[in-house]
Amino acid sequence: MSAKHPIISVTGASGAGTSTARHSFELIFRREGITPALVGGDAFHRYDRASMAEAMAEAEKAGNHNFSHFGPEANLFADLEALFKQYGETGQGRCRHYVHSDEEAAQLGAAPGTFTEWEDFPAQTDLLFYEGLHGALVTEDVNVAQLADLKIGVVPVINLEWIQKIHRDKAARGYSAEAVTDTILRRLPDYVNYICPQFAETDINFQRVPTVDTSNPFIASRIPTLDESIVVIRFKDPRGFDFPYLTAMIHNSFMSRANSIVIPGNKLEMAMQVILTPLINRLIERKQRAS
Repeated sequence: MSAKHPIISVTGASGAGTSTARHSFELIFRREGITPALVGGDAFHRYDRASMAEAMAEAEKAGNHNFSHFGPEANLFADLEALFKQYGETGQGRCRHYVHSDEEAAQLGAAPGTFTEWEDFPAQTDLLFYEGLHGALVTEDVNVAQLADLKIGVVPVINLEWIQKIHRDKAARGYSAEAVTDTILRRLPDYVNYICPQFAETDINFQRVPTVDTSNPFIASRIPTLDESIVVIRFKDPRGFDFPYLTAMIHNSFMSRANSIVIPGNKLEMAMQVILTPLINRLIERKQRAS
């Protein structure tokens, strides 16, 4: 953790909805005049799309049927930890982009499924903002979580997460339902060992819970909407939060535990703005005092 060069990480599995959190942070940064160094977690995958397919095939031949983007074999965990450490100490670092689509390819000048070249961050940034799979990772060898000043988890209940992934991958990437299901099954051990434990490290978790039947996510015809959901917001350390104020600001919300608020799903972005803006401003104020 660093007073001069704060780091914010948003963590969630693919299909979890971290893009909603990223959008909320982007609105806050723009409104508050904050310049972030942006890091996408995909930048720290070990393989591009073609190489990942080859690595998976080799793993299958060797008897490893659970090789996935969630685990250490397919990621540069030590490099991510080193970036967080370097930025916390100096406010500098390097990153690259993973190109997901033709639209991104046109913007970034690299083919879909490949990486751009590593580039230095701009000379002056106010904080580092990470969004991806491993922003609160702790393993025997790596501790990313201890280097982040504010850690946010985005973690829908598992059936909803699967529904979102199935629909996204079918619509955006042209995958069949069977192919997405195979991916979900292959990733399960790494999900249990490397994704779930991070949500014990995060400072605040936003967990969306559908209020419609999702008992069989593999046949769901559509993704439950925010209007068909509630969101459970869990605060790791509730000290310093004015919960009466928060529940008054977010209509139809209530406290389910001493450290948890339940809100209507369609109030998620508003809740993120109300809760996160003071926390971000506190980091910037601490940065200014330390400079």
